[in-house]
Amino acid sequence: MQVDVLNSKGAKTGRSVELPDDIFNIEPNDHCIYLAVKQYLAAQRQGTHKSKTRAEVKGSSKKLHKQKGTGGSRKGNIRNPLYKGGGAVNGPVPHMYGFKLNRKVKDLAKVSALTYKARANQIVVVEDLKMEAPKTKAYTEILDALRGDNRKSMMVVPEFDSNIYLSSRNVPNTKTVMLSDLNTYDITHTNVIVFTESVAKMFTEEMAVVEEA
Repeated sequence: MQVDVLNSKGAKTGRSVELPDDIFNIEPNDHCIYLAVKQYLAAQRQGTHKSKTRAEVKGSSKKLHKQKGTGGSRKGNIRNPLYKGGGAVNGPVPHMYGFKLNRKVKDLAKVSALTYKARANQIVVVEDLKMEAPKTKAYTEILDALRGDNRKSMMVVPEFDSNIYLSSRNVPNTKTVMLSDLNTYDITHTNVIVFTESVAKMFTEEMAVVEEA
């Protein structure tokens, strides 16, 4: 897949990069995408919910009245779940919601999501950005020139750049991530993916290494 490289103003530079078909033009697996997104969202849950059992609520442990001879029902102590203020039965306890997913499944989900974006022409490649200082206005102008409108976008950079990060963190409908942190959820929940030229070339280099191996 051949993609033109744009400059920071959205104009063509005359250069292009080849995005490998093994990543951007495969047979997508929707179920793997579903599992990867489900795992990501499950990992975001804190799981700190808790209710007290009858062993933990406040109240006397004394039996309310003798077992027989009262004409009433049998009763234990005041912490019985049937009474107001009693302990909860089968209530929530703290636990993790995350689950394991095989690496091959996660990788297939990611390239499947990238394939969908490539087929929908939602991938843009821009020449490497150089920002001398954090400047939100300058970053917004670059982003607007690349994505065209206020659609949700994501900038993918090769490594952490504090100036780019600080410039983008307050801009709505966009986020900046490193290539190593790119995940299926972010890919599926954005309208335009902006790769820097260095990132785009990394895909080709990675596939070349795989073929040599």
